[in-house]
Amino acid sequence: MTIQRVAIIGLGLLGGSIGLAVKEHLPEVATAGWDRDPATRVRAAERGLVGTVCETGTEAVAGSDLVVFCVPVGAIGAVAADLAAAIPADAVISDVGSSKLSVAKALAEALPGHCVIPAHPVAGTERSGPDAGFASLFHNRWCIITPPEGVDADKLAALSAFWEGLGAKVELMDPQHHDLVLAVTSHLPHLIAYTIVGTASDLEGVTQSEVIKYSAGGFRDFTRIAASDPTMWRDVFLTNKDAVLEMLQRFSEDLTALQRAIRWGDGDTLFELFTRTRDIRRSIIEQGQDDARPDFGRSDHAG
Repeated sequence: MTIQRVAIIGLGLLGGSIGLAVKEHLPEVATAGWDRDPATRVRAAERGLVGTVCETGTEAVAGSDLVVFCVPVGAIGAVAADLAAAIPADAVISDVGSSKLSVAKALAEALPGHCVIPAHPVAGTERSGPDAGFASLFHNRWCIITPPEGVDADKLAALSAFWEGLGAKVELMDPQHHDLVLAVTSHLPHLIAYTIVGTASDLEGVTQSEVIKYSAGGFRDFTRIAASDPTMWRDVFLTNKDAVLEMLQRFSEDLTALQRAIRWGDGDTLFELFTRTRDIRRSIIEQGQDDARPDFGRSDHAG
């Protein structure tokens, strides 16, 4: 199978970045896109996020080899069902959501008989909307594909080649395992960030202006994570709740142990934990998943 026309449903950070990346890296592939927000469609056309910004989703998916749903995971089933009659029978159906069991179920129910191959590019920023996308978002980032049993091998190969063409590294994974891994590497950190920033804003003895004025690097980076799209993250926690709750229970137990070590002055336990976690940070840098420069190589204006 050769992917020649891609339909992108949802033109925010990920949808826009896919369109820009296709234009830069796979110029022979035609792109059409649609977003339910008229203002987003206008801005997407101004930025040239896709080759054709369509006024309806039906128009966008017509004649497509690949349809990528870039909408919040809680809405993906309804959006797919609305477009079911217009999607070509032999098209590959995929997505970019960060929970995979729920997405696979929703797409399979909305599009019975279609080839559904969920995917999750592990890339993003705290920004959202049509101005957030950029062509290099997927460079050297992992795209986890969670194919169902008995998937068409040629279509799986075509989807993998598509993501590799955008600069990503592809990994195949069982959807349940994906959801557990992402619960600890992405979902739980976001939940913690939202909580810490919320706690700071609720403190009676510290004014909001002081929280902002004296933000050290750690708190500032939490606020960057906590600025992520609220609709998307609400849906992520609700659709991946089993894995998130399991990881949250583990975290709560570890936090209790840390609290006990601080209360009893157990410096050895604290030192051992901090040493082990520093090694993990070094491993992330060695694998090229972040920048070793001070402040992660980010300039002040970049947040």
